[in-house]
Amino acid sequence: MPLMMSVSGVRGVIGESMTPVLASELGCAFGTYLNGGKVVIGRDSRPSGPMVQSALVAGLLATGCEVIVLDVASTPATALMVLRHKADGGVIITASHNPVIWNGIKFLTSEGLAPPPEQAAKIFDLYHRKAFNLVDVERIKPVLSDPTAAATHVEAALGIVNVPQIAAKRYKAVLDSVNGAGGEEGRLLLEKLGCQVVHMNAEPTGRFAHTPEPTVENLTDLCAVVKREGAAIGFAQDPDADRLAIVDENGRYIGEEYTLALCAKYMFAAHPGPAAANLSTSRMIDDIAAAAGGPCRVYRSAVGEANVVEAMKAHGCAFGGEGNGGIIDPRVAPVRNSLVAMSMVLQLMAQTGKTVGQLADEIPAYVMIKTKAECSKERIAEVLEATRKKYARERINDIDGVRVDFPDGWVHVRGSNTEPIIRIMAEAPTKERAEALIAGVRELM
Repeated sequence: MPLMMSVSGVRGVIGESMTPVLASELGCAFGTYLNGGKVVIGRDSRPSGPMVQSALVAGLLATGCEVIVLDVASTPATALMVLRHKADGGVIITASHNPVIWNGIKFLTSEGLAPPPEQAAKIFDLYHRKAFNLVDVERIKPVLSDPTAAATHVEAALGIVNVPQIAAKRYKAVLDSVNGAGGEEGRLLLEKLGCQVVHMNAEPTGRFAHTPEPTVENLTDLCAVVKREGAAIGFAQDPDADRLAIVDENGRYIGEEYTLALCAKYMFAAHPGPAAANLSTSRMIDDIAAAAGGPCRVYRSAVGEANVVEAMKAHGCAFGGEGNGGIIDPRVAPVRNSLVAMSMVLQLMAQTGKTVGQLADEIPAYVMIKTKAECSKERIAEVLEATRKKYARERINDIDGVRVDFPDGWVHVRGSNTEPIIRIMAEAPTKERAEALIAGVRELM
């Protein structure tokens, strides 16, 4: 299985492409890049996590870094602790929603962000050249441990909502943590928000109870438990707890796209102003911004969390996110955050007195279709250019592939950052129209 290296980090299969040697050398490269600075490390709950962490720590120590280990912690908690420790960088050991055979290494800047492409390129160049600045024994520091990540993260997420208002509702919430890193943090948050918590797949074993990506086909058990328990809402985290999917009070999977939309409904009312979302995110957020009026509008960025955050900075956005269930609120941490999403959705329910199903049904509905096909880089470039020409009279955004906006929908075409694949996705009020938009691009191939 090949190793995947991109601005999003490094991912591989344990025992094949993700090895202790690789992790140690990446630690040496990152430590060299930071010139022996302070580094915070968190990991998800995969069984391979301690092995990868130990090897990575060895590489960082070898370059004179001061290392603070959180052990099992969510991605947003790790990013937050980078800020709290005023660290020079951070590392998250996770393969996100990939199966348990995978693990990965994601670097963070001192701002708790994924490094921009030019910085990532420098780190990988050090790794490939093995140009490591190793220190003598007098400069090797002891490893430090910080067990407070969960409590610190929960406190920060509680700080952005009206806790007594939510707690007064005594909502029953079902939380599916998929045996990942976010279970303790998610449960603590919901309990402090006064919820009666039914916790599924709570133990952080990394032996995922179901396919870990929080999509409809993987959450049938959650839907059934919400209905059986008569719960007000169901939440599904992914293994590193930066994404959240939602199930309504009837056991209906609302999904990931609605996570950002519902949070936007709350934020545009509570903090009127602009927001940022990537090009592949549903138009629902634009409709919500238009309904809110005034200074509320949406700026689009290239796909990728770091790109959304850059757009947030450039346009003074109070929040942003991606349609994969990721909401970003820099008051907590500048990364996608399932705890922030849970807090905001419960706040919206408490303020309006409506169920999450009612709130979702108020948002104009669309059908989104996502497809992909194998395609060489050269051919991808040709398809993008042909798309630009074909739809030259429509509204085009080409900061990441080509997105074409029509009055009744949009289609986005882009090449994968890690594979020879072209992705085509479309959104429209009906399935037939979305399929037609996809077909309009496919015929160019």
